[in-house]
Amino acid sequence: MAEAMDRTAAEQGKSRRIDLLDIARAFAILAMASYHFAWDLSYFGFINVNVASEPAWHHYAQAIASSFLILVGISLVLAHRRGFRLRPFLIRFGQIALSAAAITLVTYFVFPDAFIYFGILHNIAVASVLGLAFVRLPVALTVIAAAIALALPLAVSVPGDAGFAVWWTGLANWVRPANDFVPLFPWFGAVLGGIALGRIMVDRGWTQHLAAFVAKGRLGRGLVFAGRHSLIIYLIHQPLLFGLTDLAAMVIPPNEAAQRSAFVGSCVTSCKDMGGEAAFCEAHCGCVAGKLDSTDYWTKRFVSKEDQEVVAQSSASCALELQGDVESQ
Repeated sequence: MAEAMDRTAAEQGKSRRIDLLDIARAFAILAMASYHFAWDLSYFGFINVNVASEPAWHHYAQAIASSFLILVGISLVLAHRRGFRLRPFLIRFGQIALSAAAITLVTYFVFPDAFIYFGILHNIAVASVLGLAFVRLPVALTVIAAAIALALPLAVSVPGDAGFAVWWTGLANWVRPANDFVPLFPWFGAVLGGIALGRIMVDRGWTQHLAAFVAKGRLGRGLVFAGRHSLIIYLIHQPLLFGLTDLAAMVIPPNEAAQRSAFVGSCVTSCKDMGGEAAFCEAHCGCVAGKLDSTDYWTKRFVSKEDQEVVAQSSASCALELQGDVESQ
């Protein structure tokens, strides 16, 4: 994925593309595929854990996103260290922007209640444009800017009522739930960190030493190939994994405990995203799940419109009950 914004000095006479960076991208995309497969298993109730809300899985996803964005920053430096190359940049920006738009469109129809409106590719597209301003700046200034970007969401909070106009920034006090959300802040800090690291690599001549490494063997060349084509791998791997898991769900009976756990975890996550307090969200979602226990909801992998109405009625009933409990205290 990050390679879409990267053109190293391979075109520059004595320099060549850096295999180690491509291998790093390959490991990042493999890690992302492992996360998505776990998410699919959780979504279809094959495992008794909600990957979207489990802290360990959440941190794993953050580490993966950080690695991609750091590589984007390094790639920007390597691609434009001898001067801004407009045409290659626009081509690669177009590839990423169109891919991001495609993901939004597809997920809007597949997951209308949690479609991806600003995921990792959206972030890479915007951050790649903004990052150009830092490619030639002193490293110290870039590091300071990175620190500010990382800390900004902790210091600034704006009402989320303005919708997407503020959601994508990462500064809103609540956002619309999405299956993948990588806002500009604090994640732009990772790109700036990559730019600073890339500048240090170039200024100290590290890139020449790194370029001296040439991957060999089927495994090494395979990883390099995957790293150089990480964007296309990113685009096809999740539909493939999701489709295969979907097929398995059609023939394997559901695990009711896993279904319930996944529902509660997803409910709590959505509630918090909408600005709810953790204690209320956990109580409310637990209440809803308790009401669904008396139905056949957990025996189904695929929810019908009637099932959604049952959930909505249970949610409304629980909200009234919790409100009554608060007023009686």
